[in-house]
Amino acid sequence: MLSERLISNVVKVLSKGQMTLDPTTRTHLPEAEPGRDYMLYLHVPFCERLCPYCSYNRYPFVKKEAARYFANLRTEMLMLKDLGYDFGSMTFGGGTPTVLIDELCETIDLARDTYSIKEVSTETNPNHLTVEYLDKMKGRVDRLSVGVQSFDDNLLRQMDRYDQYGSGQENFERIELASSYYEALSVDMIFNMPAQTEAILRHDLNRLIESGCGQITYHSLFASKATLKEMRSTLGNVNYTKEFFYYKIIDDILCEGDKPPFERRTVWTYNRLNHDAEANPNCELLIDDPGVAYEQYPGIGSGAISSLQGSLFVNNFSLQGYNEAIESGRMSLMGETEIAQENLVRVRFMRQLYDLRLDKKAFEAEFGMSVEKALPAEMAFMRLNKAFAIDNDEELILTLKGRYLASVIYRQYCISLNCLREKARSGLPEHERELQFGAGV
Repeated sequence: MLSERLISNVVKVLSKGQMTLDPTTRTHLPEAEPGRDYMLYLHVPFCERLCPYCSYNRYPFVKKEAARYFANLRTEMLMLKDLGYDFGSMTFGGGTPTVLIDELCETIDLARDTYSIKEVSTETNPNHLTVEYLDKMKGRVDRLSVGVQSFDDNLLRQMDRYDQYGSGQENFERIELASSYYEALSVDMIFNMPAQTEAILRHDLNRLIESGCGQITYHSLFASKATLKEMRSTLGNVNYTKEFFYYKIIDDILCEGDKPPFERRTVWTYNRLNHDAEANPNCELLIDDPGVAYEQYPGIGSGAISSLQGSLFVNNFSLQGYNEAIESGRMSLMGETEIAQENLVRVRFMRQLYDLRLDKKAFEAEFGMSVEKALPAEMAFMRLNKAFAIDNDEELILTLKGRYLASVIYRQYCISLNCLREKARSGLPEHERELQFGAGV
């Protein structure tokens, strides 16, 4: 649709200046600011299969390498204590953080002993939803996010997930098992894949409703420079013309009707409703994307990105470089970019729209001007496209069309972060780049 293409191009242009990457001589992240709440993000880059669409830092799983990595991740985590940080929440992303379950549990235990941790979230894959793994995570992990992507076997084969992670039926049964352990079980799905039909999408949605999972994150497929060639050869070309149609189907099936099974939590996330509860039927679950959940956060691990004090700090994407840095007593920072004030305003606008509501008074208090004055072109565009159900002196609340446009803005922002990651990868030794995007041996 035309409005989607226009907003995509706007975000691409705006993000170019923000996503530069300058070399840094820093040996550590900036010290914590007193009184500020932080989430800790920990990146574990190992996977048993490297999905063709993934642009995060990732390497084929090798047990010895992963064990060394987890030990260094714990060392880096303790460096943050010396910088004055404390955390109430921590989230593991990847990669697949559960590739070495005992190492993951040891890392969580150390974090709980060191910091004021109240919430732990981690990503995983369906083949790790076993009684053994679930028993070990119970009491340690509060929110488990499992990457399923689809229950359609043909799509799973296209994504090279079928053999390693299981069939659609196997994954459905594993989610049912994990749901008995976790109310806060989140299932990550992808829509708008080239070979995905309306029938496949509707079947996936019905399976999710039946599965008992507490939360669904449904994001559209998006490409980046690093993955474009592999995606085209395995999945086909991404076509955004049907994206809004699919987005509306997801929204309708999950959230509409007399007793909808889910409620909207963000433009991509849905929480299950409990209609039998006498009070507060909402299932309030964590959102594990640190870029949305927290204004500022340190990220540790190879390829992690920190957002602190108006700048982005990027860690070394090389496993060898990361390990050598930590083992020498310093963090593995390799680059940073200062976010210009006008882009800080846009990031706040994007983040709050992603979260479905923008508080105009809070926005003006922080930036010293109204959102209309700060972002006249963006506000005019959104109003022209009937993006707001409520637009008064207090707040902005999105319509269905507005939620979709906000999802496009966030998708393009994620693509721009992938471009930043690609810049960080440009210095990788050839053998490590081959591991990430070659044969993966």
